Parts: sequence; C-alpha cells; structure tokens
Amino acid sequence: MCYDVQSKLETLLKRAIRYHDLEGIEKLKKELKPYLTNYYHASGFAHPSMLIYCNKQEGIPTPAIWGLVPHWVKDQKQKLQLWNSTINARGETIFNKPSFRDAAKNKRCVLYLDGFYEHHYHNGHVYPFFIYKKNKEPMVVAGLWSEWADRETGEIIRTFTIVTTKANPFMAKIHNNPKLKEARMPLILTENEEDIWLNNELKGNNPEITKLIRPYTEHDLSCHTVKKIRGKEALGNLPESSEKFAYRELAEI
Repeated sequence: MCYDVQSKLETLLKRAIRYHDLEGIEKLKKELKPYLTNYYHASGFAHPSMLIYCNKQEGIPTPAIWGLVPHWVKDQKQKLQLWNSTINARGETIFNKPSFRDAAKNKRCVLYLDGFYEHHYHNGHVYPFFIYKKNKEPMVVAGLWSEWADRETGEIIRTFTIVTTKANPFMAKIHNNPKLKEARMPLILTENEEDIWLNNELKGNNPEITKLIRPYTEHDLSCHTVKKIRGKEALGNLPESSEKFAYRELAEI
C-alpha cells in the first residue's frame, strides 16, 4: 500500500524544472505559494493538499487533495464514507472499479516523492520503514485524479489517488501485514514510462498503459527503519521523520 509519503518542495517541483526556465519556476512558485509545503511525512488519512502533474498540463503542477472523490458522489456524507478507501487504487482493477474507471481512462497523473513509509510486522509489533531510491533521486509515482462538484457549496474540488501494484521481493519482506492477501507497493515509473502514463492520447484500457502496471525493480530501492509515524509517539511533519532509527528486536532480520 502507500498511505504515508515524503515529498519535499524541491522534489514536488522536479518535473516543472524540466519544462521551465528560472523565471518560469519563480512565477509558478508565486502562483502556487499556498500549496508549497515540505511534506516530511504526509498521511493519506489526513487528506493533505499536494501537488500533482496531470496529463492535461505538462510541466505545470496543480494542487489536489489526497483521496479521490469520483464525480458521481452525491454529497459530503457519501464523500466521507468513501474517502479513506480511495487513498490508493489497485492498478490491476482501475479500469473496472466504479471509483476509478473514469479517471483511469483519461485522468492519469504523477506525484513526485522523496520516498514512502511502510510498516513491517514482527512478533506482534509494528515497525515503520522509509523506502527510497538508492540514488536519492525523486520517485515518480503513478496516480489518478478527478474533479468533484460539491452541490452544497458549488465548489469544484480536485482530488487524486496513488496507484499500487503487487510488491517486488524487496518490498514483500517489509510489507508483510498478516491481514492482507498480498504485499503491495506504489506504482513507480521511470522517466520514459512517466510520459507514457501521462499521454492523453492513450485512452481507456490501452496496452501501452496496462503494461506499466507492474512492480518496480527491487535493485534500485533502499530502506531503513524510522521512529513511529502514527500514534502518540509520532513525530509529525518534521525532517526527523525519515531519519534512521534502529530497533534492537529487528537486528536479526
């Protein structure tokens, strides 16, 4: 799964920097100032507003709330009932599930992350890990977005979900929740795959899109344990959230 992430400001703007000069980036920063936040630890269950790149706006990030709200949601009550179950979307079923199929056809997006957090189960206890690319480059994660009209206020709300896939062997060792049928991980894309995912001409259940839904190579990933990210001991949105913290009871794993 992918419920907890890190995405610092420089990382959020990484794709924009590829498309714009310094003047253009400064203009973007002014326009997006209310949304330019360092997310050292962001939880999907808090539904933060983050910057995503949509397939309709190359190189221009746009704010969206984490937790996809389909256009057919009737009111706030239905939205709240659904919201926590749309933080992630299983890549294998996005073209069939009512919550995601419309977005999967032509509203794909990507999110730039420094890494993500996942929990490991050992002897009845849970330990958080921080997973990142070995070369420390940003991690490009596939997503879907949607726009929902709140009938009570008339406000148009943009939301997104992170697409997941079956875990590779590296992630399967970490994401070993005994309550789940299988280990999962976010759908991580290469730079070339990122452009394919965002290609607006590839509609629906296109083979060029579906072949991207597979585990990322384990050899490019690294990880370490961190302090608790949930509960009373959680650090919150602080730089220390992703710092290495050793647990004696995991020393033999």
